[in-house]
Amino acid sequence: MAKLDLRVGTTLLIPAHELDEQASRSGGPGGQHVNKTSSRVTLRWNLRKSRCLSEEQRFRLLDRLNARITRSGDLIVHVDGHRSRRRNLEEAQERLIEILAEALEVPRSRRPTRPSRSARRRRMDDKRHRSNLKRDRSFKDD
Repeated sequence: MAKLDLRVGTTLLIPAHELDEQASRSGGPGGQHVNKTSSRVTLRWNLRKSRCLSEEQRFRLLDRLNARITRSGDLIVHVDGHRSRRRNLEEAQERLIEILAEALEVPRSRRPTRPSRSARRRRMDDKRHRSNLKRDRSFKDD
């Protein structure tokens, strides 16, 4: 099967030669089939050595995916849900794309806002009302 480049969103294209695909025996569904075929797929991509990342993207990925990255900088995805090695490889690529797209997403900056005049008035009216209720509830010793 020919290796293909992976497109992550509109900003990143991972060349096929940077992806390391390995197959191993799976413990997934398949009965005795799993004892004789290597259908589990492990997909590795080294973030630190990759040439397709800008420094900003590399920093964001290393920061956000810190718990998923090995000491050497590899991001690893294992898939063994299907009997077919091809389907496991496709799912591993999809998962890798999802993980990277989510990590590369730039959070929108928060614009500070202030409460409107009517909201401030409502708040003060509610406070006044609550205060009056509590005052009227108190025991008067006259």
